[in-house]
Amino acid sequence: MIRGGFLSAEDRRALTGLARDGLAEHRVARRANAILLLDRGLKFEEVASVLFVDDSTVRAWLKAFNEGGVEELVLFDLEGGASPLSPLQIDELRAWATQVLPTSTTEIGQFILKRFGLDYGRSGLIKLMNRIGFDWKKPETVSGKIDAETQRKFIAAHEDLRNSLGPDETIVYVDAVHPTHQAKPAGRWLPRGQRCALDVTSGRERLNLHGAIDLETGQTRIKEVQTVDAQSSIDLFASLEHAYSTMSRIHVFLDNARYHHARAVQDWLQQPGRRIVLHFVPPYCPHLNPIERLWKVMHENVTHNRRYAKFRDFAEAVLGFLRETVPRRFDQFSSTITDNFRVIDPNDFRILA
Repeated sequence: MIRGGFLSAEDRRALTGLARDGLAEHRVARRANAILLLDRGLKFEEVASVLFVDDSTVRAWLKAFNEGGVEELVLFDLEGGASPLSPLQIDELRAWATQVLPTSTTEIGQFILKRFGLDYGRSGLIKLMNRIGFDWKKPETVSGKIDAETQRKFIAAHEDLRNSLGPDETIVYVDAVHPTHQAKPAGRWLPRGQRCALDVTSGRERLNLHGAIDLETGQTRIKEVQTVDAQSSIDLFASLEHAYSTMSRIHVFLDNARYHHARAVQDWLQQPGRRIVLHFVPPYCPHLNPIERLWKVMHENVTHNRRYAKFRDFAEAVLGFLRETVPRRFDQFSSTITDNFRVIDPNDFRILA
């Protein structure tokens, strides 16, 4: 027997919010309803009848609420009973997960079942891990050779250059990319229980593109080449000088690919009247070249979840997007394709073995 009116005003507001929240899981809203009905004076059997559950389940929900409040009620998702992990067990789970970095809820559930004899459902495990300070994330790829101080100096020098450009100077960013004629599946929202598939292509052909982008205007120069090499670099630089005929200096930021340092490239740059000035991005730092973000946007808009029956269709879609769509709609992409750089320091990461 429980008397109604046991909820505080704050708990009543919180539970009412859960019960009315259309985004809350049905099971969570039902638990909140149960506690609110008990607070109104209904008996366990009456609440169970209204919600089509056993009265023992209602008692378990109330026990969870009494022990941990609204948070515990949301967390409650045990298949085998209502006993939550104790604070000491939570500490042990947290220490184990910090050391192991489990890859799935199955691994976590097996640890809890074996160590504490409690059987959690998948959604309960997700809530539990979130509650104790864990998020599921894929590791970032970070080179152990990357240097944070070198990145800071590069970013400072880049900013100084941008702030001191003369009216007859400009900056472009250069790189190569090699899109392959293959369908690339990417995540999307689906109705629960529905499956979807991508009709894959088995093509192995790829494009070899050497390109440049101007972040001020969104203009691109994309050259389709047989091979990305010293000659394609020279051809791209020559096209940039032609495109920026009124500029006395064209500052080109690019990576340390061997062909960018080739003797043929150096000899071309030293010819009288050349206006290209090269600035090399630090080694292992593609994140410091904004054109890498252009390639990412291209894949998101052209290759992800899209099938092209013929290679030529694929090539036209890629080249059309890079040469025409990006410059024409750069206002839509400029917030993504930026020189808003960040420093990546390996010391900020836990490096997996």
